[in-house]
Amino acid sequence: MTPLEVALFSWPDYHVLEELVRTATGPLGLVIIAIYSFLIAFILPLPSEVVLFPNLHLGLPRAVELTIVIVVSGLGKAAGSVFAFAIGHGVKESGPVIKLLRRSPVDIVAYSERKTVDLARNYGYIGLAMALSVPFFPDTLSIYAFSVLEEDYLKFAAATFAGSVGRLLVTLGLFGIGASIF
Repeated sequence: MTPLEVALFSWPDYHVLEELVRTATGPLGLVIIAIYSFLIAFILPLPSEVVLFPNLHLGLPRAVELTIVIVVSGLGKAAGSVFAFAIGHGVKESGPVIKLLRRSPVDIVAYSERKTVDLARNYGYIGLAMALSVPFFPDTLSIYAFSVLEEDYLKFAAATFAGSVGRLLVTLGLFGIGASIF
């Protein structure tokens, strides 16, 4: 069975999808990264940082390969966020992890939604980009919380793209990966 078949037949074992991204190679790897980024924007409460792990073996310097991965991931997430925006105005919940977090003693989801809405009210689309630049936080929360307030699909997609790229760059910087690659 191919890795893609394993991922599809193991649904909803999200870790299989993460592993599929981590082991992605070649041009098909870029397609896998784009699809994963699309899905995490509106339905999967998974980290987008996993797209930084694969070595795609494209025959390019690692810095160029990472740049391509970051752009492809940002475009995938922007497309997924517009999809979420279109179908999810007013929807603030997505996925089993979010439901579990809502049941926890400390309401992390409500707190993050309030902070995201505050960022959106105070800083507009720049606020969304800032919220999406926070590493290791599920994008679905920020995207759905922000979609309640806004109407412009193009600005929403641009802010999501900028936030996604920013997040991956912040992650590279936090772990010192960027200094050795770029």
